[in-house]
Order: sequence, then structure tokens, then C-alpha cells
Amino acid sequence: MMKGRWQLFLLACCALLPSISYADAPRQLMWADLVPKQAPAENPFARLTHDQLQQLADVASVRDRKEHGNTDIPALELQNEQAVSRKLAQEGIDVDALLAKRKTMAEQKRTLGKTVNATLDGQTVRMPGYMLPLEFSGKRVSEFLLVPWVGACIHTPPPPPNQIVHVKVDKPVEFGGLFTPVWVTGQMGTGAAKKSLYLIDGTSDIDVGYSLRASQVEAYKE
Repeated sequence: MMKGRWQLFLLACCALLPSISYADAPRQLMWADLVPKQAPAENPFARLTHDQLQQLADVASVRDRKEHGNTDIPALELQNEQAVSRKLAQEGIDVDALLAKRKTMAEQKRTLGKTVNATLDGQTVRMPGYMLPLEFSGKRVSEFLLVPWVGACIHTPPPPPNQIVHVKVDKPVEFGGLFTPVWVTGQMGTGAAKKSLYLIDGTSDIDVGYSLRASQVEAYKE
């Protein structure tokens, strides 16, 4: 009888093992997971042809310069802006409304870029990216920014804050270079911060949306 109960106990433990292992496994993230889900917004520019979009961009360029007090706009460009605006109006396109909508959409995009996915706070995660060292000694790094593409913040403008992760590692790791992708595993945190990144021509303050206390940094493999 005792043997039968012991066997049942072992079977119950074995049944629990997969779920325990799954619970302890880090959640694998891709960069899109860091952006909160949003309902798709209507795109008022979708109905325009390629030529109309280009003409609207030309009008926007001239008007933006006028709004910023630029008085050196060639007369030919000013005349063309008025002519193109009339042409688009004749085609049923409300230039003023579309340009106002463009500004609203740009502001919404900036706001979204600062918004983090709060459900990730406190989760153990694993995600890929490229390292931008903040604190290092020789080739060993103890603190870095994790970014989604090569050269982000250095050769190109910084990604939005919710596409940058500030990483501190439990043990310094070897830095393989800006072009070497890595997997980072650790506990994710959310919250806005600024970090100073050293560049060749000085330092730059980078807005960051996430933090991660890394227990492991390893070479990237599919």
C-alpha cells in the first residue's frame, strides 16, 4: 500500500515539472513587444496618389519654412506652392486639413514613442539587440544601452524611448563591438530615464523607457 502511494506521489511531481519549468523560463521578447498595443488609426493620406503625396510634401516644405520665419525662400518656390495648392484643391484635396492632421499624427507618434508596455514590469525576459556601452573597463562592460539596430544613437537619430533598454549586468561581460548582436536575459523594469552616452564629439543625453537587470548576456544565435 505504501509503495502504491509513493508511486502516485512521484507521478504527481512529474506532472508538475513541465509547468514549473515553463513558469521559470524567461519570456522571449522582440522589440515590437515593447510598444503598447494601439487600435489602428485612420490614415487620411492613404487615398492620395504618389504624385499627390509628393506635391503635398512640396507644399508642406515651403509652409514649414515660412512658419519658422525663413525669408529666403525663392519666389519660384512660393509661386509653385500656391499653384500646387490650387491644383490639389481642384482635385478635392483639403491641403490645410491634411497638413494640420500631419502635425497631429506626428505628435501622437512622439507620445506613443514615450509610452511603455506596463505589463512587462517585473517580468523575467530574454531579448536581442545591440550594445552601446555606458560603463566599461577595457573590453568588459557593466552597464549599457540595448538598442534594436546597428548604429542607433550614434550613426542615426536615437530610437523612441520605448525602443531603448538601460541594462546593468550582475557580472561585467566582454564587449564584442557595436556590430555584434547579443541576447540579454534578466528582469525588466519600466520608467522614464535619461542616460549620458559618450560619442566621438562629446556626450548625448538619451531618453530611455525601460531598464533591465541582466543575469546573462550571450552571443546572438537564431
